[in-house]
Amino acid sequence: MQFTLVSSILFAALALAAPVARTPRTGQMTFYNTPLGAFTSCGAQPSDAGNVVAVSKAVFDNFPGATAANPNANPICGKEISISFEGKTTKARVLDICPSCAPDDIDLTPAAFNARADPAAGRVSGVTWDFV
Repeated sequence: MQFTLVSSILFAALALAAPVARTPRTGQMTFYNTPLGAFTSCGAQPSDAGNVVAVSKAVFDNFPGATAANPNANPICGKEISISFEGKTTKARVLDICPSCAPDDIDLTPAAFNARADPAAGRVSGVTWDFV
């Protein structure tokens, strides 16, 4: 029994430490205002000035190691992604979930969006992103 427990713990640790499979995605990018004092799905309290991204529910829920028990413990939380749009590539940190996003869409804080696209557009297509 002790061998099984140790093996299970070792396997779980290796699974969590495993690198994220690189799968470039192309979708739309939008932005959202973070409610003052509110916590994200990852338990963070970002501001509109933060460089934060929310991924779709499909990506969030199906990330390796994710469980429905506690979204704050999802291994996707804090992961960095590379975002490319119109020849510009920048990075942002995953700290939230976007329940209304299509699977490959991302939703950014205003500052993160403004660094990549004109906020007057509101929604832009042809954005490519991937985990770093």
